[in-house]
Amino acid sequence: MKVTVLIPAFNEEKNIEQTLKGLEDFQNTYCRENQIDLDLLVIDDGSGDQTCTKASKVGARVLELKENKGKGNALREGLKNVDGDIIVFLDADLRESSGEVYKLVSPILKDEADVVIARFKPPSKKKGFGFVKSLAFYGVKFFTGKEVTGALSGQRAFKKEVLDAIGTIPEGFGIEVGILIDILKKGFTVKEVDVDMYHDVTGRDLKGFLHRGKQFWHIFKVLISKIIDYGI
Repeated sequence: MKVTVLIPAFNEEKNIEQTLKGLEDFQNTYCRENQIDLDLLVIDDGSGDQTCTKASKVGARVLELKENKGKGNALREGLKNVDGDIIVFLDADLRESSGEVYKLVSPILKDEADVVIARFKPPSKKKGFGFVKSLAFYGVKFFTGKEVTGALSGQRAFKKEVLDAIGTIPEGFGIEVGILIDILKKGFTVKEVDVDMYHDVTGRDLKGFLHRGKQFWHIFKVLISKIIDYGI
């Protein structure tokens, strides 16, 4: 059994080493106990800092992209360079909490699900007004009838055949919602698991609101594209 972890990263020099080191315990304990061959691939999405250098220093395999074209493109390029039985997507800013990845892999090993999504604990302080989260939740429910609270979560594990079946990964911040709709429409089993992962959260400042506005727009565009795709 081979598990491949894909970590798209753009200007994550402050986090990438800790995120990769957080996976060491997963590799040294869980993977050994379950006879898993672990492959770590960091996709440096045209970073202008030391992301690539620091990831290589820790010993990860690095795919260096010359231009920043977004998370969707980074993952598509990464998938061309892996052959795991289970594919995991992780964000680069999880730091030491990346070690919780075993909670995503375990249900697939037990054949309890085809896809596992990390469900984060609610933040201690509100960072936005919930518009983006609501759009994602009700968008997925509209197309599939399923209620997935972690529809926006980028921390996911897939059986390889699931990614083979859904085809092209969307662009922009709508990637998680677009993939999830296609997965559920094709009848694959999705399971959410509670995790103690943490990552950088956008604040209630101008930069934060601009980011959430862009995220809302990207998800809205993906939902419109799914209306066209599925002839609704």
